[in-house]
Amino acid sequence: MLHTLCMSKVKTIKRDANGLLSGVDYVFNESGLIDWRKMIKSEYLVPNKDRTNETDVTKLKDYQLIILLGGIKELAQIRGYTSITYDVVSPSADYVAATCRISWKPNYETEGEEVVFSAIGDASPNNTSGFGQAFLAACAENRAFVRCVRNFLRINIVAQEELSGSNKATSFTANNHSDSIPKSDPHSLLNKVMKEKGIPFDVLKKKLTDESFEGASDLEDISGISKSKVFELIERIKKAK
Repeated sequence: MLHTLCMSKVKTIKRDANGLLSGVDYVFNESGLIDWRKMIKSEYLVPNKDRTNETDVTKLKDYQLIILLGGIKELAQIRGYTSITYDVVSPSADYVAATCRISWKPNYETEGEEVVFSAIGDASPNNTSGFGQAFLAACAENRAFVRCVRNFLRINIVAQEELSGSNKATSFTANNHSDSIPKSDPHSLLNKVMKEKGIPFDVLKKKLTDESFEGASDLEDISGISKSKVFELIERIKKAK
């Protein structure tokens, strides 16, 4: 009896030949692609108080809004995925970076092919506040997740998890003194592993140039390397013998 009652409450998830979920009212743009921005329910949108005093979200531009985690998760469920994995890079007491990789189910937008998309999120005492400072790994993973979903679904509204809890800014100077590099910055981690492996900047620059990395020939120091590339280099150098 109990089993029958439970089974009667189970909702079967079905997708059509285009990979679209049955029972969902999709919104499409002029190109015929799904307009995921318009698929966000208003209950998952709140004003960004740093950008506006307006409280009615229907009157605000995207840059004046914040999307809540629940909205991101709902969009991900509707779009459909087969797996979500996290790779935590160089965790430490004051800095954690994580990569989120999502394998998205095939649909007509991807020409029936499964697509793997990834994004990076990081967390430190400089960009978190309060409760989050005690759980940097979780913050980094959440930031990576929301960015992965937002970027794949072409949503330009910042997520609540991405907002910094501090106005402190981190900057780099073009010198070789590691003490001048903030310890909670990914570039400092790259600087550290380069020293551990005995790799000077000139060698790294040549390697990037040989690999046709954009802007490699103009690099003056590691601060000119994008954060996403920095994480890749850290892992590559760590694995090098």
